[in-house]
Amino acid sequence: MKTLVVEHPLVAHKLTALRDVRTDSPTFRRLADELVTLLAYEATRDVRTVEVTVETPLAPAHGLHLARPAPLVVPILRAGLGMLDGMTRLLPTAEVGFLGMIRDEGTLKAQTYATRLPEDLSGRQCYVLDPMLATGGTLAAAIELLFERGATDVTAICLLAAPEGLAHLDEVFGDDAKPVRVVTAALDERLNEHGFIVPGLGDAGDRLYGVV
Repeated sequence: MKTLVVEHPLVAHKLTALRDVRTDSPTFRRLADELVTLLAYEATRDVRTVEVTVETPLAPAHGLHLARPAPLVVPILRAGLGMLDGMTRLLPTAEVGFLGMIRDEGTLKAQTYATRLPEDLSGRQCYVLDPMLATGGTLAAAIELLFERGATDVTAICLLAAPEGLAHLDEVFGDDAKPVRVVTAALDERLNEHGFIVPGLGDAGDRLYGVV
Protein backbone atom coordinates (compact mmCIF):
# COMPACT_ATOMS: atom_id res chain seq x y z
CA MET A 1 0.00 0.00 0.00
CA LYS A 2 1.23 3.49 -0.86
CA THR A 3 0.37 6.80 0.77
CA LEU A 4 0.85 10.24 -0.77
CA VAL A 5 0.47 13.35 1.38
CA VAL A 6 0.16 16.19 -1.13
CA GLU A 7 2.41 19.04 -0.08
CA HIS A 8 1.42 22.22 -1.91
CA PRO A 9 0.73 25.75 -0.64
CA LEU A 10 -2.77 25.83 -2.16
CA VAL A 11 -3.63 22.47 -0.60
CA ALA A 12 -2.45 23.66 2.81
CA HIS A 13 -4.29 26.97 2.44
CA LYS A 14 -7.63 25.37 1.58
CA LEU A 15 -7.28 22.68 4.23
CA THR A 16 -6.59 25.30 6.90
CA ALA A 17 -9.81 27.08 5.97
CA LEU A 18 -11.70 23.76 6.11
CA ARG A 19 -10.40 23.11 9.61
CA ASP A 20 -11.56 26.53 10.87
CA VAL A 21 -14.70 26.14 12.99
CA ARG A 22 -15.90 29.52 11.71
CA THR A 23 -16.14 28.27 8.11
CA ASP A 24 -19.83 27.92 7.20
CA SER A 25 -21.30 25.06 5.15
CA PRO A 26 -21.49 26.88 1.78
CA THR A 27 -17.85 27.94 2.05
CA PHE A 28 -16.87 24.49 3.32
CA ARG A 29 -18.49 22.84 0.28
CA ARG A 30 -16.72 25.16 -2.13
CA LEU A 31 -13.33 24.66 -0.49
CA ALA A 32 -13.74 20.88 -0.34
CA ASP A 33 -14.63 20.89 -4.04
CA GLU A 34 -11.51 22.88 -4.92
CA LEU A 35 -9.27 20.80 -2.66
CA VAL A 36 -10.47 17.52 -4.17
CA THR A 37 -9.57 18.72 -7.66
CA LEU A 38 -6.03 19.45 -6.47
CA LEU A 39 -5.78 16.02 -4.83
CA ALA A 40 -7.27 14.34 -7.90
CA TYR A 41 -4.51 15.83 -10.06
CA GLU A 42 -1.97 13.85 -8.02
CA ALA A 43 -4.18 10.78 -7.61
CA THR A 44 -4.57 10.30 -11.37
CA ARG A 45 -0.88 10.29 -12.27
CA ASP A 46 -1.15 6.54 -12.90
CA VAL A 47 -4.44 6.65 -14.80
CA ARG A 48 -4.25 4.33 -17.79
CA THR A 49 -3.81 5.90 -21.23
CA VAL A 50 -3.41 4.87 -24.85
CA GLU A 51 -1.31 6.56 -27.51
CA VAL A 52 -3.22 8.33 -30.28
CA THR A 53 -2.49 10.61 -33.20
CA VAL A 54 -4.64 13.66 -33.92
CA GLU A 55 -4.58 16.28 -36.64
CA THR A 56 -3.74 19.82 -35.56
CA PRO A 57 -4.39 22.72 -37.97
CA LEU A 58 -0.75 22.28 -39.08
CA ALA A 59 0.31 18.64 -38.79
CA PRO A 60 -0.30 15.30 -37.06
CA ALA A 61 0.51 15.24 -33.34
CA HIS A 62 1.08 12.28 -31.07
CA GLY A 63 -0.69 12.32 -27.72
CA LEU A 64 -2.66 10.33 -25.16
CA HIS A 65 -6.29 9.48 -24.49
CA LEU A 66 -7.68 7.82 -21.38
CA ALA A 67 -7.90 4.07 -21.86
CA ARG A 68 -11.07 1.98 -21.78
CA PRO A 69 -12.77 0.83 -19.66
CA ALA A 70 -13.27 4.25 -18.15
CA PRO A 71 -12.18 4.87 -14.55
CA LEU A 72 -14.87 4.43 -11.92
CA VAL A 73 -15.34 7.09 -9.24
CA VAL A 74 -17.03 5.85 -6.06
CA PRO A 75 -18.08 8.38 -3.40
CA ILE A 76 -18.97 6.89 -0.04
CA LEU A 77 -22.29 8.38 1.07
CA ARG A 78 -23.03 10.81 2.43
CA ALA A 79 -19.90 12.90 2.93
CA GLY A 80 -18.20 11.54 -0.18
CA LEU A 81 -20.82 13.27 -2.30
CA GLY A 82 -19.23 16.58 -1.36
CA MET A 83 -16.08 15.43 -3.19
CA LEU A 84 -17.72 14.16 -6.38
CA ASP A 85 -17.89 17.37 -8.42
CA GLY A 86 -14.26 18.18 -7.69
CA MET A 87 -13.23 14.74 -8.93
CA THR A 88 -15.40 14.57 -12.06
CA ARG A 89 -14.31 18.07 -13.05
CA LEU A 90 -10.88 16.57 -13.67
CA LEU A 91 -12.21 13.22 -14.97
CA PRO A 92 -15.43 14.11 -16.80
CA THR A 93 -15.47 10.83 -18.77
CA ALA A 94 -15.30 8.68 -15.63
CA GLU A 95 -18.30 6.61 -14.62
CA VAL A 96 -19.73 7.04 -11.13
CA GLY A 97 -20.88 4.39 -8.67
CA PHE A 98 -22.16 4.88 -5.14
CA LEU A 99 -21.63 3.14 -1.82
CA GLY A 100 -23.77 3.90 1.20
CA MET A 101 -21.78 3.04 4.31
CA ILE A 102 -22.13 4.11 7.91
CA ARG A 103 -19.90 3.60 10.91
CA ASP A 104 -21.46 2.08 14.01
CA GLU A 105 -20.34 4.54 16.68
CA GLY A 106 -20.38 1.76 19.30
CA THR A 107 -18.25 -0.79 17.49
CA LEU A 108 -16.65 1.63 14.99
CA LYS A 109 -17.31 -1.02 12.30
CA ALA A 110 -18.66 -0.14 8.85
CA GLN A 111 -22.09 -1.24 7.71
CA THR A 112 -23.24 -1.09 4.06
CA TYR A 113 -26.80 0.13 3.51
CA ALA A 114 -26.76 0.93 -0.23
CA THR A 115 -24.76 -0.23 -3.27
CA ARG A 116 -24.95 1.15 -6.80
CA LEU A 117 -21.99 -0.36 -8.64
CA PRO A 118 -21.41 -2.49 -11.74
CA GLU A 119 -21.41 -6.19 -10.86
CA ASP A 120 -18.26 -6.73 -12.94
CA LEU A 121 -15.35 -4.35 -12.37
CA SER A 122 -12.76 -6.45 -14.19
CA GLY A 123 -9.92 -4.29 -15.46
CA ARG A 124 -11.30 -1.13 -13.86
CA GLN A 125 -9.30 1.53 -12.05
CA CYS A 126 -11.38 2.81 -9.15
CA TYR A 127 -11.15 6.07 -7.21
CA VAL A 128 -12.90 6.04 -3.83
CA LEU A 129 -13.90 9.36 -2.30
CA ASP A 130 -14.05 9.47 1.51
CA PRO A 131 -13.23 12.73 3.31
CA MET A 132 -11.92 11.27 6.57
CA LEU A 133 -9.67 8.22 6.88
CA ALA A 134 -10.10 7.69 10.61
CA THR A 135 -10.17 4.07 11.86
CA GLY A 136 -9.96 2.82 8.28
CA GLY A 137 -12.81 0.34 8.69
CA THR A 138 -15.19 2.00 6.24
CA LEU A 139 -12.57 2.53 3.55
CA ALA A 140 -11.19 -0.99 3.94
CA ALA A 141 -14.68 -2.47 3.54
CA ALA A 142 -15.29 -0.35 0.43
CA ILE A 143 -11.99 -1.37 -1.18
CA GLU A 144 -12.59 -5.05 -0.41
CA LEU A 145 -16.00 -4.84 -2.11
CA LEU A 146 -14.44 -3.31 -5.23
CA PHE A 147 -11.76 -6.00 -5.38
CA GLU A 148 -14.40 -8.71 -4.94
CA ARG A 149 -16.09 -7.39 -8.08
CA GLY A 150 -12.88 -7.52 -10.08
CA ALA A 151 -11.28 -4.06 -9.75
CA THR A 152 -7.57 -4.19 -10.50
CA ASP A 153 -6.37 -1.25 -8.43
CA VAL A 154 -7.96 1.28 -6.10
CA THR A 155 -6.94 4.81 -5.16
CA ALA A 156 -8.61 6.46 -2.18
CA ILE A 157 -8.79 10.25 -2.03
CA CYS A 158 -9.22 11.64 1.47
CA LEU A 159 -9.12 15.16 2.82
CA LEU A 160 -7.48 13.96 6.04
CA ALA A 161 -5.97 10.74 7.33
CA ALA A 162 -5.05 9.43 10.78
CA PRO A 163 -2.07 7.12 11.45
CA GLU A 164 -4.42 4.49 12.87
CA GLY A 165 -6.44 4.39 9.65
CA LEU A 166 -3.39 4.03 7.45
CA ALA A 167 -2.07 1.28 9.71
CA HIS A 168 -5.36 -0.60 9.41
CA LEU A 169 -5.33 -0.37 5.61
CA ASP A 170 -1.73 -1.55 5.53
CA GLU A 171 -2.67 -4.50 7.75
CA VAL A 172 -5.53 -5.46 5.43
CA PHE A 173 -3.92 -4.75 2.05
CA GLY A 174 -0.18 -4.58 2.70
CA ASP A 175 0.47 -8.03 1.24
CA ASP A 176 -2.19 -7.86 -1.46
CA ALA A 177 -1.02 -8.17 -5.05
CA LYS A 178 -3.56 -5.55 -6.14
CA PRO A 179 -2.31 -2.00 -5.59
CA VAL A 180 -3.99 0.29 -3.06
CA ARG A 181 -3.07 3.96 -2.82
CA VAL A 182 -4.19 6.72 -0.47
CA VAL A 183 -3.89 10.36 -1.51
CA THR A 184 -4.57 12.90 1.22
CA ALA A 185 -4.05 16.56 2.05
CA ALA A 186 -2.60 15.85 5.50
CA LEU A 187 -1.71 13.13 7.97
CA ASP A 188 -3.00 14.26 11.36
CA GLU A 189 -1.84 13.35 14.87
CA ARG A 190 -4.21 10.65 16.13
CA LEU A 191 -7.75 9.50 16.83
CA ASN A 192 -9.55 10.48 20.00
CA GLU A 193 -11.54 8.08 22.18
CA HIS A 194 -14.57 8.53 19.92
CA GLY A 195 -12.69 7.63 16.73
CA PHE A 196 -12.49 11.20 15.39
CA ILE A 197 -9.34 12.61 13.82
CA VAL A 198 -7.41 15.13 15.94
CA PRO A 199 -6.98 18.01 15.21
CA GLY A 200 -9.11 17.13 12.19
CA LEU A 201 -11.95 19.31 10.99
CA GLY A 202 -14.95 17.81 12.77
CA ASP A 203 -17.61 15.65 11.13
CA ALA A 204 -17.17 16.22 7.38
CA GLY A 205 -20.78 15.28 6.56
CA ASP A 206 -22.21 17.66 9.12
CA ARG A 207 -19.96 20.47 7.97
CA LEU A 208 -20.87 19.89 4.33
CA TYR A 209 -24.61 19.47 4.73
CA GLY A 210 -25.54 20.39 8.29
CA VAL A 211 -26.61 18.16 11.16
CA VAL A 212 -29.40 15.76 10.22
